[in-house]
Amino acid sequence: MTVNIAKMKRLSSAVPLLLITEAMMKITEIRTYLMQAATSVPQPKAGQIGHKVWDPGTSRNWLFVKVLTDEGTYGVGECSGWPRVVERAVKDLENLLVGQDPTHIDLLWSKMQTAIMGHGVLGTVGGGALSGIEMALWDIKGKITGQPVWSLLGGRFRDSIPLYTHASTTERADELVALGYKGLKVGISKAGDVETVYRIREHLGMDIDLMVDAHGPPWLTVSDAIAIGRELEACNLLFYEDPVAPDRIDAFRQVREATTTPLAAGERVSTVWGMLPYIEGDLVDVIQPDTGRAGGITQMKKMAAMAEAHYITVAPHSGSLGPVGEFAALHVMATIPNALMLERVEHDWEGRHRVITASPVFQDGRLLVPNTPGLGVDIVEDEIAKHPSVLNIVIQPTVENYEPGTAGEAPYFQQRRGRNRAWNRTVRSPSDDS
Repeated sequence: MTVNIAKMKRLSSAVPLLLITEAMMKITEIRTYLMQAATSVPQPKAGQIGHKVWDPGTSRNWLFVKVLTDEGTYGVGECSGWPRVVERAVKDLENLLVGQDPTHIDLLWSKMQTAIMGHGVLGTVGGGALSGIEMALWDIKGKITGQPVWSLLGGRFRDSIPLYTHASTTERADELVALGYKGLKVGISKAGDVETVYRIREHLGMDIDLMVDAHGPPWLTVSDAIAIGRELEACNLLFYEDPVAPDRIDAFRQVREATTTPLAAGERVSTVWGMLPYIEGDLVDVIQPDTGRAGGITQMKKMAAMAEAHYITVAPHSGSLGPVGEFAALHVMATIPNALMLERVEHDWEGRHRVITASPVFQDGRLLVPNTPGLGVDIVEDEIAKHPSVLNIVIQPTVENYEPGTAGEAPYFQQRRGRNRAWNRTVRSPSDDS
């Protein structure tokens, strides 16, 4: 839908400017669509920590929002950061936004931020609510101007965004490289996993970018994070993600000073103030804002600008995010000079493509940036309704990530044992085997 130019001209000749403003488009309602990102979900059993009764992958929820206006134009967005809780925050913020002009995006963001500050520092829950609503406002503005969001953000540097995805075996790495991926990330949680990183690096050679994600639970101790970072230097990683928990910024400094392996972090914070310590302290080489909880598209642009001044690149997190957030990330990444790569879970839940009207175009390890007005995507409400939310926390920890016999204790961090099994070797190139 486009703005009624004739109506605006008639108004401008007949009434004062103040009344013209009053006659502009207004928000009438905000609807939420919460779903379980799974086809079937087992019911969790209380008191069963340490036993396989729950698949952590099925605890993922997606929360979509739709901002409606009195002229019929609407926008869609997505919120992460504990979606079941965020949904209530969105409905509370609806009271503030109904009757407001949706095109004044920064003003409305500021009003929302001020409205919730009395609850304390809300982190990714508050950031998730702000993100989904602000995303939808950008979608509306793109639709009424007939422009894709990236055009409204200053134009684009590129028309496609390079991707990286996840692999834990050489077989899986081969499959993904065959699809066109030029970057792969390996998860590590214990000393023995370092061997997997070396195995994949040796198998693929140096032409593929390799990354490592060490996030908990349980998180690494500082000494273990340093030891692993040093051991991985020979693998020439693109980055070493979340080597320590985000609670102690000074711990990043210790790891930073002890290894040459590039560091990445930032998926667990929201707004420019949450990302500021990583950037201002030059603690990382890559920031990883999550598009669904960073605070909004504008906040991500601001983060990228701050990072640019410190020669830091941007690689948004997308491990738990749904498809609408991915579209928003494409628009942001198209418009910043320091874009590195976008995370994607290849072969995600098979229903992912059914909850949206069109999926982004994948081409040789990249996603094409949409050219349609707004974000370029809509949600399929009937399909979302087939997957009601059941649970949005991890009841069953991944037992293999813990030291033997300790999963039931659910430690937040843990010192790894058995270093001598895998932390003393050098990388070989494929040519060494010939």
